[in-house]
Amino acid sequence: MFFTTLLLAIREIRRHLLRSFLTTLGIVIGVGAVITMVTLGNGATASVREQISSLGANVLMIRPGQGFGRGGGGVAPPPFDNSDLDAIRDQIAGVRAVAGQAQASTLAVRNAQNWQTTITGTGNGYFVAQSWALESGRYFSQEEEEAGKSVCIIGATVKQQLFSDVDPEGQRIRLGDVACDVIGVLEARGQGGFGADQDDIVVMPIKAVQRRFTGNRDIRAIMVSVEDDFDTQQVTRAISALLRERRHIAPQTPDDFNILDTRQIADAVSQSTATITAFLGAVAAVSLVVGGIGIMNIMLVSVTERTREIGIRLAIGALGKEVMLQFLVEAVVLSCLGGITGIVIALLASWGLAGALGLPFAFDPFINILSFVISALIGVVFGYFPARRAARLNPIDALRHE
Repeated sequence: MFFTTLLLAIREIRRHLLRSFLTTLGIVIGVGAVITMVTLGNGATASVREQISSLGANVLMIRPGQGFGRGGGGVAPPPFDNSDLDAIRDQIAGVRAVAGQAQASTLAVRNAQNWQTTITGTGNGYFVAQSWALESGRYFSQEEEEAGKSVCIIGATVKQQLFSDVDPEGQRIRLGDVACDVIGVLEARGQGGFGADQDDIVVMPIKAVQRRFTGNRDIRAIMVSVEDDFDTQQVTRAISALLRERRHIAPQTPDDFNILDTRQIADAVSQSTATITAFLGAVAAVSLVVGGIGIMNIMLVSVTERTREIGIRLAIGALGKEVMLQFLVEAVVLSCLGGITGIVIALLASWGLAGALGLPFAFDPFINILSFVISALIGVVFGYFPARRAARLNPIDALRHE
């Protein structure tokens, strides 16, 4: 019986193809908009998490000052020094690697080629914390770190700009007025947080950068990599207590440094983007309600047009529930066709927009299945009233209908 009813519903839909298409357009737009918004939102979340994770897994960034900067016009907090690095490395449990950072911007020159880049002075712990492998060459030796020798490891962008025609390993470049031997090339990473090019970097031993470029022993940032088995929040509290003691901060005085947990940043950003995605999806879902109203409207018109047909069916013995089932099935088939069409369009649109925006295509089977189920439920909900109206027609009055 149900199969026969389904065939009748499909026949009626095919009889008025244009009207059926316009009826389902609201469902198509609603389903397509919801899936597209959620898919792009998931892609944006994944992209942000990937960019933040490029800073390293379980990494704490420690900087002088409160928040990301000094704040008002107060006195600048004192920088860190090498003894702070040693104290964190030796006294805090769960620390995998510690690396101080000193930075300077300068012009890198090789023969007739030059490139404005950033020099980062640090140690081998920097590469451990960021899980940054080498494409070729080697890391710093202990002697090079301790003596602050003029050796460097370059990023992929610097390699492309200065060594497009030759292997950079063993070559010499000039950084400002300092000659530097290239001992390695970092693997390419591409864009990082805030759109910065992570590969536009030259890494040197921190003592070399302090002596040759900054002119002081200040350490403006400390990167701490935490072992996977340890809680980063617990390590953060331990480092905070240690630095407060070393920097002689009174008990009621706020910290003059800040510790950023990359995992917490990633979770916070992901939660924010997920909330925005849910809001956009809810706004797009309004189109589904509009589509449902369109289905109800056209089904009421269909009942009016087919009143005489309904009267004949009831007169020859058809039950009211059978008539109701026929119109209900028609409404559900219309909404399901709209849902399937919307899913296909949404997948194509999401794939195209993700590529255009530089986001990963984050396919989510759950939202696709849920959208289809909701479109079917809309057919049931908004098709019930017209179907009920058709089932309650009086056969005699229906046969008299012109």
